[in-house]
Amino acid sequence: MIREEVQIGLAAQKPIQIKELPPLLTKEELKELFHIKDTKAAELLARADFPVLREAGTLIPTHLLMRWIEDNTQWINKNAKSFKAIS
Repeated sequence: MIREEVQIGLAAQKPIQIKELPPLLTKEELKELFHIKDTKAAELLARADFPVLREAGTLIPTHLLMRWIEDNTQWINKNAKSFKAIS
């Protein structure tokens, strides 16, 4: 789901280049990038494995976010076959 939302965000009118993103994203920027609302953003930010800095507000390090997406996408790709076999 997250990969799909990021792809939608990247396919927007002007494609977002990773190098164009700021080093730290705010919650609002995360919501805009993923095309999600407050509830889903709160769920992501509450995950133990989601990269977030709370020392100076809620900030998401962009490089760690990209690594988190990659790690979770690889897990989904690896394990999706077992989920399909169950259903």
